[in-house]
Amino acid sequence: MPTVQVRSSAGSYRVVSAPGSLAQASQLIAGLGESTGIFLVSSPRVWRHWGRAVAKAIPSAGNGRRPILFDDAESKKRLSTVEQIARQLVRAGADRGATIVAVGGGVVGDVAGFAAATYLRGVRLVHIPTTVVAQVDSAVGGKTAVDLPEGKNLVGAFYPPKLVIVDPHTLRTLPHREFRSGLYEVVKYGVIADPKLFAFLAKRMDTVLRRDPKALDYIISRSIAIKADVVSKDERESSLRQILNFGHTLGHALETATNYRRFLHGEAVGWGMLAVTSMALQLKELARADAIRILELIVSVGPLPRLGNLSPSLLRRIMASDKKARAGRVLWVLPRRIGKTEWGKDVPWPVVARTIHDLPVLGNELFK
Repeated sequence: MPTVQVRSSAGSYRVVSAPGSLAQASQLIAGLGESTGIFLVSSPRVWRHWGRAVAKAIPSAGNGRRPILFDDAESKKRLSTVEQIARQLVRAGADRGATIVAVGGGVVGDVAGFAAATYLRGVRLVHIPTTVVAQVDSAVGGKTAVDLPEGKNLVGAFYPPKLVIVDPHTLRTLPHREFRSGLYEVVKYGVIADPKLFAFLAKRMDTVLRRDPKALDYIISRSIAIKADVVSKDERESSLRQILNFGHTLGHALETATNYRRFLHGEAVGWGMLAVTSMALQLKELARADAIRILELIVSVGPLPRLGNLSPSLLRRIMASDKKARAGRVLWVLPRRIGKTEWGKDVPWPVVARTIHDLPVLGNELFK
């Protein structure tokens, strides 16, 4: 079964990515060693689609225990939700030998991961991601976090899982908008690290949007390999890992400014990638031909929700409190060419403000 190894300070772990791998979950988890109990954490909507299959694949998670379910809306990604999960774990008898299995998208993985990192000072964590965003990005790399009203992912921990099981079959029940949203993260990988992946997406986006199994298998496995390579070299985001924030600085601010109600995560990142591509072009850091190719690929994923009237000064305040800011300075990841980016770029605020101001017009032109 195709496997990628990810190195971390807590030891290496496997990402198993293959159609049908969910059915092998019990065997794969058993390979981690003895556990005093398996506790499933998911959301009601994910469980409606995949609960029966997960329960069949991991029968040892039964034994009279019900899955711990919570609302996986971004607005519920809060410390209070972590507390609710921890209290349910206590009542279910979870001890330090327990294994938490997170089944769901990015919110489930982030929240369940943070719960695993902090419950009894840390218990074993396994991810079974069921969305594109989670499969290609958030389930790999060991970041766990919850949001504060002041910003996204401001409270969390680096806590690598012991195993990630990626089954592309679980994407069959994903709503089309959520599926498309996740593809912006795949586009990100093409821009920051892999011209071949970029070219494949540019040529085969229609096939990907139809969820062709072979196309999905390729883009998911390639994205995982890129993410694994980056985080293995820089687990705690001190240098190289910052390239994974391409499009995320403004994207996270857009999510926060709209109270997580207007954009799905990938959609906000899509706008963020449009913005930083425009900045790089203005600063003459990026050739016009590459900029056009990047913009065209982002647009090919489909229309983005309208930005509306968002204040550059408000977004500046939000970005200044972002975990990636340094002493209030907003640092950016800018594309230099397809497959190559620079991180830690201090872009003059007038350029940023002008880009944000002009972004709705750019969007209207691109998505007409």
